[in-house]
Amino acid sequence: MARVISVCMDRSYVIVGDGVAGASAAEALREADTDASITVVTDEGEPLYNRILIKEFAKGKLPAGPIAIHDEAWYADREIDLRMNTLVTDIDQASQTVTAHTGEEFGYDRLLLAIGGTPSQLPVPHSDAAGIHHFWTFEDARAIKADIEAAEDSVVIGAGLLGIDLAAITAAQGVRGHYLMRGNRWWRYALSEDGAEIIHTALRERDVTPVFGSGVDHFEVDDTDRVTAAIDPNGDRYPADFVGIAVGLNFNTEIVEQTDLEVDGGIVVDAYMRTNDPNIFAAGDVTQFDDRVLGARAQNGAWGSARQQGVIAARNMADYGTEPFEWVSSYSITHFDFPFLSFGHPTLGDDTAEARFSATEWRRVAFRDGRIVGGVLIGDLSPQSKFKQLMRDRRVVADQREVLMQETFELEELDLGPTIPE
Repeated sequence: MARVISVCMDRSYVIVGDGVAGASAAEALREADTDASITVVTDEGEPLYNRILIKEFAKGKLPAGPIAIHDEAWYADREIDLRMNTLVTDIDQASQTVTAHTGEEFGYDRLLLAIGGTPSQLPVPHSDAAGIHHFWTFEDARAIKADIEAAEDSVVIGAGLLGIDLAAITAAQGVRGHYLMRGNRWWRYALSEDGAEIIHTALRERDVTPVFGSGVDHFEVDDTDRVTAAIDPNGDRYPADFVGIAVGLNFNTEIVEQTDLEVDGGIVVDAYMRTNDPNIFAAGDVTQFDDRVLGARAQNGAWGSARQQGVIAARNMADYGTEPFEWVSSYSITHFDFPFLSFGHPTLGDDTAEARFSATEWRRVAFRDGRIVGGVLIGDLSPQSKFKQLMRDRRVVADQREVLMQETFELEELDLGPTIPE
């Protein structure tokens, strides 16, 4: 049962952003502060939806209905004022107000910035042509689905988690594809060549050809300014009437650039999701947060992490110091005949251990100072709870990798010693 916190009457909360971080915060705030004024401001034209499922919609595997999580009535029932199609353009810390593009002002006692990011653009000629898509919002997914269903050839750029989603969408729609990657493998900062080859094989089986040491120099277009091909830096031409681009996010920090908030790649927050302004909090993709498990500042926009950050931010907006954010995030891929899961920060660390058990079973764990900081599991996901527990307990286990890389193991087989203090 949610704890109701005793706070000042008629406190005003403003949340900018209605993704999972913002919406979860609104719900937690209403539970914690039953009398407060809560306003959610978002530039999107629809309430919270499941960003994880929009790829299934774009693949043609799922109708639009199940993707929605909240409707407008959900907010009204909780006396949360939802303002859609409203872009916040300014924050005035002195007067504690935010201003929208319409000129409307919203006063706050506590402000939450859950403003996420915007897909990065490729700085090459014709990157804004028709048929070229980014994949971030439900609106993006609708546009992708409409175009891919009529396409014959596709190109995907971006060797990361969103890129593999785009490649899977083209495969599911039966469209021939080339997946252009700058490096020698997919997600090269988290996977070795051995692990990545499992993904490469699965792509080829679905008529998506990985192309390494590639990228895009420019796009060719027809007389209607619609994409017809991608030309890579080597001069190779790849026909395409559909292009998907996933080359990272630009975090939406523009509205805080004229404030006193600390920004370092994202908005810097402490373990309680508070910025250097005691009345302003942040959650989700846009945050550089104090990761108590990692023992360093980190950025992680996975769905579960963003949701929990929103909840923790809300509880501390109502009563600062109530609960710190402590979370081991995970991200799963369900496009293939085998499961795939990453956890924590698999691209970080100063050491790794890996093992392969079959054609589609592989694992890799990343260590920093002897502690697990993240990993990737392919095929068999059963060890994830053990690895996450070792992370949360901050155990030094890098010297026991032989046990960790056994196909099956129990925590009791490890010489754990004392828990590392925070």
